[in-house]
This record gives sequence, structure tokens and C-alpha cells, in this order.
Amino acid sequence: MDTARVATLSVAELARGAAGEPLLGDGGVAVRPMIVVDLDDDTENVEVAVEQASLTDRILVGRATREIRADLHPLIDALDLTYARVAPSRGVVEVSDPDAGIAEFAEAVERNPQAALVARQVVRASATLPVAEAIDVESFAYSTLQGGPEFAAWLADRGPRPLPPPADEPVLVAREGDSLRITLNRPERRNAYGTVLRDALVDALRLALLDDSIDRVMLDGAGSSFCAGGDLDEFGRTPDITLAHLVRTRGGAGRLVARLADRIEARLHGHCIGAGIEIPAFAGRVVAAPGTVFRLPEVSMGLVPGAGGTVSIPRRIGRWRSLHLFVTAAPLDVSRALEWGLVDEIREG
Repeated sequence: MDTARVATLSVAELARGAAGEPLLGDGGVAVRPMIVVDLDDDTENVEVAVEQASLTDRILVGRATREIRADLHPLIDALDLTYARVAPSRGVVEVSDPDAGIAEFAEAVERNPQAALVARQVVRASATLPVAEAIDVESFAYSTLQGGPEFAAWLADRGPRPLPPPADEPVLVAREGDSLRITLNRPERRNAYGTVLRDALVDALRLALLDDSIDRVMLDGAGSSFCAGGDLDEFGRTPDITLAHLVRTRGGAGRLVARLADRIEARLHGHCIGAGIEIPAFAGRVVAAPGTVFRLPEVSMGLVPGAGGTVSIPRRIGRWRSLHLFVTAAPLDVSRALEWGLVDEIREG
């Protein structure tokens, strides 16, 4: 997009309330859903700017082309994310060209402003909630966006798809002593997180919860990728979004992996898309093979992550870098994932 169309404020202007005008204009259209805050110049009234940042309904993106001064760190925390050449904290996405990073983010916001704004609201609202309640917040937002025009446009562009074929053993479970190995087993679909695989995974995780003699759970995937995310052939087929909310929260795997966190290790490889990183990010330990790539495309579909990712990923890498991944759908390589804390180790096999 034309970055001149994105409003840029100084810290002093932010402190004076320049980001506080009503978000919605005629017809309920979001007016200036994103504002850039220039951290290079005119950094007066930082404490007041921090307060104003917490009050705005817009996505606030910091811009720094020079070293960020220590007195600006509280403002970095108050913003939604910052692009800079050097990252003094996890509130900053480190890029070689901050303006290019901001332009990419702004273009994504322009394509799906409702989903981007809701993603911002969710990661802020759920930051201090217990996992189960935070997953509920995510699912409420997901259901809301399912009824919106951005998801409808994505469905229309994608066109009709046949339902995925049945599977005999979508998940393999093997017990050896006090260890349980759970393997996603739909390699022909890159272990897409569809209804059949989800239900089988939930059953296997419940077994580990019910059996106190299982001290260690290892979660991995067969084939070229651990999990390529939700099965897109099933998207848009649930006639009852209330039931879909209950299935996502009470019948999904994320809450169970979180409860098993101190016993479970996830081993990832290949492409880990959407649910393919949202769910394992709840595990106490995440090991990724060299070459593993992560991506969260849901906002680009007019949604937010719906398998627990707005909860699990911010608790590993912070809400700021999470929002960057959610809104841009940019791939994250395994080295950066390790640096940020999304994975704990890079290991072959």
C-alpha cells in the first residue's frame, strides 16, 4: 500500500491523544485502523504516551531507525509492536529496513482490517487470563469473524472443495514403559488438522491425562511435515457457529496439551502452519528439525488463529511478535523461532 496513507505520529502527538479519535466511521468502516508512532524524533511526554497507547482502539506500530533509548522501553511495551534494526526486547521485530517491515504490515492490515483489529484485541485481552479462559476468548473472536465479510470473501475466492477422504488411523499411539508416543498419521494430507485427526488426537491426549503412570508424552507427525494446519477443505462447513465454539474449546487439543505441558515434548519438522504450531506451542518443550518453517495465515483468511495460537504463541514469544506473525502471515524460519523462544531446541530426527 501507499505508506503515505498510514498516519504517523510523534510520541508527543500520541501523548496529546492524536490516536484517540473514534475508530468507526460511516457505515461502520474502520478509520485509520493502524497508526505508526515515530520513535526517532520528538520523544517528549513518554509516560503520558504510554497511557494513551493503552486507551486507543487502533493498532499502534512503533518505528525506529536508530537505537531505541532506554526511557522508551515502557512505550515499546505499550505499543502493539515495533519495527527496528536492533531489538532490545521482545516488543520489537528486528528487520533490516523498518519502513519496509511497516509497509508489509500495513498492507496486510488494509486487506483484512477487521481480523487484524480483532487479533490485536484478543492478544491484549487474554494476556493475563488462565489458559482455558484465554482459549475461550480466542474462540469467541473466531466465531465473530466467521460471520464477517472478510472470511466470506476468502471462502468465495477459494471456491467449493470436496470433503477430505476418511482415514483408518489418523493418529498412532504407542506405549513403551512410562512413555507414550502420539504420532499424527495423515501424511498424504500433511497431517492437516481436520475433524478426524483432531478427535483422534484429543482421545490420545486424554489417555495421557487419565493415566498417571505415563510420565512422558512425545508428540510428532508422520511424513514430510508435522502439521500443515487446519484442513481447508472443511472450512466454512459448520452450520452452527455456537457448536463450533464448543468443539474448538471443549473438544480441541490445545487445552489438553497445556494441561500436559510438564510431561509433553513436541517434535516438529517440515511446514508447521496454523494449528501445526499453535497446539505444540503449549507443550513444555518444543524441538524442531533443521529447516522447519512456521506460519500463521488465519488473519489473511479473515479470521484469527483458532486452535489456541493467540494464547500459546504470545506466552512463548510475546504478544508483539505474535501480532506480527498473525497479521502478516510471514514465514518464520527455525533459527529465528529459536531466537524468539517459539522452539526450545533445533535437533535432527
